[in-house]
Amino acid sequence: MDVPAGGSPRVLIADDQELVRVGFRLILTARGIDVAGEAADGEQAVARARSLRPDVVLMDIRMPGMDGLEATRQVLAHDPHCRVIMLTTFDLDRYVYAALTLGASGFLLKDVTPEHLAAAVRLVGTGDALLAPSITRRLVERFAAADRVPGPPSQAAHTDLAALTPRELEVLTLMGKGLSNAELAYALTLSEATVKTHVARIFTKLALRDRAQAVVIAYETGLVTPGGE
Repeated sequence: MDVPAGGSPRVLIADDQELVRVGFRLILTARGIDVAGEAADGEQAVARARSLRPDVVLMDIRMPGMDGLEATRQVLAHDPHCRVIMLTTFDLDRYVYAALTLGASGFLLKDVTPEHLAAAVRLVGTGDALLAPSITRRLVERFAAADRVPGPPSQAAHTDLAALTPRELEVLTLMGKGLSNAELAYALTLSEATVKTHVARIFTKLALRDRAQAVVIAYETGLVTPGGE
């Protein structure tokens, strides 16, 4: 259900603050983006995502009752093609890391500029980063070590990575370290088009939605370690 190039995604806004919902709706509709509906809590978000089938859900992390994490888990379990962008008030939020491991495609601060909000929503269907890779890395480094179960990576992790070629493993490792496609091309002496092909194959083989998940899996499987070079 990726949005075609140049197309406008359908968006569901889930936030317990009415002012946030109204403000985001006005920003998006003024820029030609279709807001399919709103939800005031996690339960409403799940129900409306199932009935409306939006391309993108803007999901507040902290809501009364069912929070944004559980709502994200249920939304993506029902529709793996949906993209979820978490809304938070500060960037190094432990719940954002948890949401990324559940499959969220990135996060936005609630004081995001109108231009950045619209651009992020339009970008979400492409699989590109919704946030700077360096921010994703900083977030994962802060919380991955504390949240990961002690011991070596799981057998499932080894099985997944076994599907990758040596070059793809190299690309995934560098993505985990926060390199952009242009930086990957320079580091590996490849064209940017070739790098994009490797990235796309990694996404397909590991069933990843986007770069944010690639960074997480690089840490979860031990390819990259917090603080490592």
